[in-house]
Amino acid sequence: MIGINNLSLDFSSIPLFKDISFTINENDKLALVGKNGAGKSTLLKIISGQISPSSGSISVPNEIKIGYLPQEMKTEDDTSLFEETKKAFKERIDLENKLEHLIQELTNRNDYNSEEYEKLIIESDELRSFLSLRFPNNMDAEIEKTLIGLGFKNTDFNRPTSEFSGGWRMRVELAKILLQKPDLLLLDEPTNHLDINSIQWLEQFLINYSGAVVLVSHDRAFLDNVTKRTIEITCGVIYDYKVPYTSFTNLRRERIDQQLKAYENQQKLIADTKDFIERFRYKATKAVQVQSRIKQLEKIIPIEIDLEDNSSVNFKFPLAERSGDFPLIVENLSKSYGDLEVFSGVDITIKRGEKIAFVGSNGEGKSTFVKCIMNEIPYDGFLKIGHNIKLAYFAQNQAQKLNEKKTVFETVDEVATGEIRTRLKDLLATFLFRGEDIDKKVSVLSGGEKTRLAMAKMLLEPANFLILDEPTNHLDMRTKDVLKKAIKDFNGTVIIVSHDRNFLDGLVDKVYEFSNKRMREFIGGIYDYLQFKKNQSNINTISETPDNNQKINVNKGNLSYQQKKELEKNIRKAEKNIADIEAEIENLENALSLIEKKLSEGEISDELMKEYSKIKNQIEDQTELWEEAQLKLDKIKEND
Repeated sequence: MIGINNLSLDFSSIPLFKDISFTINENDKLALVGKNGAGKSTLLKIISGQISPSSGSISVPNEIKIGYLPQEMKTEDDTSLFEETKKAFKERIDLENKLEHLIQELTNRNDYNSEEYEKLIIESDELRSFLSLRFPNNMDAEIEKTLIGLGFKNTDFNRPTSEFSGGWRMRVELAKILLQKPDLLLLDEPTNHLDINSIQWLEQFLINYSGAVVLVSHDRAFLDNVTKRTIEITCGVIYDYKVPYTSFTNLRRERIDQQLKAYENQQKLIADTKDFIERFRYKATKAVQVQSRIKQLEKIIPIEIDLEDNSSVNFKFPLAERSGDFPLIVENLSKSYGDLEVFSGVDITIKRGEKIAFVGSNGEGKSTFVKCIMNEIPYDGFLKIGHNIKLAYFAQNQAQKLNEKKTVFETVDEVATGEIRTRLKDLLATFLFRGEDIDKKVSVLSGGEKTRLAMAKMLLEPANFLILDEPTNHLDMRTKDVLKKAIKDFNGTVIIVSHDRNFLDGLVDKVYEFSNKRMREFIGGIYDYLQFKKNQSNINTISETPDNNQKINVNKGNLSYQQKKELEKNIRKAEKNIADIEAEIENLENALSLIEKKLSEGEISDELMKEYSKIKNQIEDQTELWEEAQLKLDKIKEND
């Protein structure tokens, strides 16, 4: 479908890659991998036409449409979420306008037997057929489905895009690209701003996508689930494997072993050849052989091995003194911003040595709960940090707290203690600071570099309770492996807020889900939790004890097939009713917040106070309806 032909690109006379060639076939699901700086993102930019190569070409048929999502992009904030997303259908809207113009022209003409009239009929028919094949019949439904899949709520649709953070704006751009349904999707780190639910939705979308997909990602699970082919860029060349990422890593190890053997054989050949030349350089009877060996040596092309010696990079968290048995006890914790309830009724007791994950959609309260633990924001309820706790907290904005006047090396050197001080350069290399990088001032580092440095610094500070909020952002796969091993070996307590399933797999043994203003506990690993969530509607329902710490499976095996279907139908209907009421309450609370803002600014009037009282009463009425609906749902499940 698309051919990459003898492509080369030089940066300041240094080749990034040289004479690489491969083909992207129709329906390919392809992972583009390689070390940071290998040229993955650059190659996507070349394929998408953003930049030009030094030599070579990209063969793209005229009818092929390419959609490209970079890691960062400029966004516009001049309309609502829904209207902004609707811009994805600009081509459709333009073509519909063109079709309408053709139909109008046909209506105004009466030369029915003319060649021009026949051309207009053919053109309008072809355009009508193209529209029906290319675009969905229900544009609004497609937009809604995609936005909901990427984590937005119906109540977000009319909000101005300017109200959303940069991460949510990137979701809007992703939604627009997916809705355009290009023949080739080029996605550079598309999961960076997504939660687990949205990542799984995107996975299914891409798995079922009829076009070709090229992915750059540091999310192993995502690559394994979506792609069937892996192209590695290394040492300026490419290796093409017709397997998913994990299978590729196994084959890559075999390739490296072969390279090592070939390199060792070549080094022996070179040494033997040089030895022969030195031994017989001045013997006339060997002059011809010596000259032959010299020419042979000159023709040898050195074998390159894409292999870093990282065996020395193996460190452990410096552990503070032993903590008490219960590092964290929380009872009936609630947090609201005005009338906006983030969560309520949270009960959790964490035992020393536990490693747990906080999961849930963005905005459900994970980071807010962590800020309550860190006493950064006020809250209602009981929260106690245990005896002799030494906390180490990695926030999403941790990079902003670094001293910009210090160098990279000084930043870690000031907190390092013990044996690790002799291996700080190895540690920094793990986080991609090598050579002259370690002498750079923090002030000149990029956002991603500062995040990596903040993580390296935190790893060196003695602690017995770690709280990590999205720690794998901006980390490559190898660095994530180093961090994961360090956490595994850590014998203190850990809370991890993350959407990276592979990182959490085998690391945590308990999952706390934030959803619908509540917290639920799931005992088991991340994939146990995800499998339970997947099967929940078809196999089991969940019942929780008052302390939210027990999971009980309810067996439906004694029901007939028809009874099961009817029960599930009633449950879905009751759940939809609850969701509708919650949406209405959210709308009313938003309206109430606007009035409260006006009142706080001194805009007081009888009309405004009447409207305030009216909405308060409506919220109370809807809350009663919600309680009734919840009781009805509980009764349906109890009668199961």
